[in-house]
Amino acid sequence: MPTTDYYERLGIDKNASDDEIKRAYRALARRHHPDANANDPEAAERFKEISTAYDTLSDPEKRRRYDMFGPDGTPGQGGADGFGLNDLFEAFFGGGDPFGRSPGGPRRGPDAECLLDLTLADVVIGGTRDLDLTMPIACDQCDGSGCQPGTHPERCATCSGTGEVRSMRRSILGQLVTSGPCTDCAGSGQVIPSTCEQCRGEGRVRGPRHLQLDVPAGIGDGQRLRLAGRGPAAPRGGPAGDLYVTVRVAADPRFERDGDHLHTVAPIAMTQAALGTTLTVPTIDGDEQLDIAPGTQPGRVFTIRGRGVPSLRTGRRGDLHVHVDVEVPAKLSADEAELLARFAELRGEQVSDGREGLFSRLRSAFGER
Repeated sequence: MPTTDYYERLGIDKNASDDEIKRAYRALARRHHPDANANDPEAAERFKEISTAYDTLSDPEKRRRYDMFGPDGTPGQGGADGFGLNDLFEAFFGGGDPFGRSPGGPRRGPDAECLLDLTLADVVIGGTRDLDLTMPIACDQCDGSGCQPGTHPERCATCSGTGEVRSMRRSILGQLVTSGPCTDCAGSGQVIPSTCEQCRGEGRVRGPRHLQLDVPAGIGDGQRLRLAGRGPAAPRGGPAGDLYVTVRVAADPRFERDGDHLHTVAPIAMTQAALGTTLTVPTIDGDEQLDIAPGTQPGRVFTIRGRGVPSLRTGRRGDLHVHVDVEVPAKLSADEAELLARFAELRGEQVSDGREGLFSRLRSAFGER
């Protein structure tokens, strides 16, 4: 993949939406994944380049920097028409300039976090989940600008649109220049002459937000998913924050998870263990029949391939390990006790002194049914 342009790598336009970027990445990732191209030594490198492009373009801040400065972070490579001194400082110092000045413009929205409850079956299947949240959203009356419909923000006369004001004072070392956010425009560089009645100039209101989340199969309890730019709206049309979704997987009484593998316990009678049987074993995909060989010992583990949890890395499912628990009856009838005693005698196993004494004690202990 010779091109270094991230948009060309994903085969999308520079004005592509977040959903278009995601769809393009998924299609290319499936096509160029190393597991799907085992005989192609260059597949891993192509997949890495696709992932790098998606990581940059799916993040609003990284995408903005890329559009301004290109993949190397140097001016003039990302399609920007030009840059000023503040842009140059931002490229090297990560925002603002070395004197602590804040660039003008709307602030970024805050990040938010929510919980997503899943069952073990949800984890195995994966898929899309709906999120219905309440958070700050863009005001629909002013489209997030904070202005009364039909009006527009104006450049702040106090700071001339820079978002900061400077003051100068004399000291023993000479003239000392200090700067800070403009109080008239709250550092945005703009003032609103006529505020929106619905949001009172904030550009956002608290309201319902419906989102769809792609849950990868095999995700674990406590892991977080990041939805870039899909968090709370920012004041006055600034970029939205990120939404972090923490996954909480409910315990399943039938299984215990160990990475990509599942474990379950299958109780059987001692006669079934000795003579063999067929058990009905629960799996995430439904009940399955498991043949228990004659002479199965307590604690033996049977493995059902491919009935575990998908791997986040490869997508291949782990195994289900069935642990056999041989149950010894706690109570016996006199007839059952006598049969067991006869069985022990046939095998030459000493269970007590004197057969008559054993029978009488068994009958006394268990009684006649």
